[in-house]
Amino acid sequence: MSAPASTHAPHAPAPTHAPTVTTAPTATELLDFALRTAADPALVDSLPLDPEGRTWIRLDGPGGSEAWLIGWPPGTGTGWHDHAESRGAFATARGRLTERSLAVRLPSEGWQSLELAPDVDRTRGLGAGSGRAFGEHHVHEVLNESPAEHAISVHAYYPPLPLMRRFGRSGPVLTLEHVERPADWQ
Repeated sequence: MSAPASTHAPHAPAPTHAPTVTTAPTATELLDFALRTAADPALVDSLPLDPEGRTWIRLDGPGGSEAWLIGWPPGTGTGWHDHAESRGAFATARGRLTERSLAVRLPSEGWQSLELAPDVDRTRGLGAGSGRAFGEHHVHEVLNESPAEHAISVHAYYPPLPLMRRFGRSGPVLTLEHVERPADWQ
């Protein structure tokens, strides 16, 4: 999940066509859920959009996962972060998002600043109907780089997010800035 939005919408159930998962969902199952949910026009249309800040609705994800429908005004993003021990997935329902990620696993604790190798940066565009899954400790930032169009996406994490680490980046140097707990974004 990303930083809190300026507008918060109430909790809403996931689409009724989502199958019930009885075991801990895999990253692939989280992606399947995100893609199916992103394709539900009634749910996507229910998200109030704010021109100034991100908005969201919390969803019931599969197998006890945490899930969110998120609206992204033009030019907004998450900043660099990870989802700790949670695996996850997200899918774009409307617009286009850009994900910048690092192809490296960071130490889980005990550091404040790291110099990254020159070949770890990855960038991918995710248009409507596309998504991606990721494993634990995945460091990325998600952006709506459009100057005029809102984007909407669905995100799912399992186990539910225990924390998120926020990072600053200056060239090849990544610095741990702070740690957020669920109370910070719910």
